[in-house]
Amino acid sequence: MPKMKTKSGAKKRFKITSSGKVKAGQAGKRHGMIKRTNDQIRKLRGTTVLKDCDAKRIKKSFMPNG
Repeated sequence: MPKMKTKSGAKKRFKITSSGKVKAGQAGKRHGMIKRTNDQIRKLRGTTVLKDCDAKRIKKSFMPNG
């Protein structure tokens, strides 16, 4: 059986840490910044660790080699 490929879209969006958790960029910063407070925008910088239920789905479906 051939090797399973990682989805190329997932490759760009998620990173698996050494402990097996899944890191992703913060959501909610694409448009509509005028509505958000500066405090909200500041908190959305960088990356976040996904919840276990979401991480399990990402690792199983999109990143089988991760």
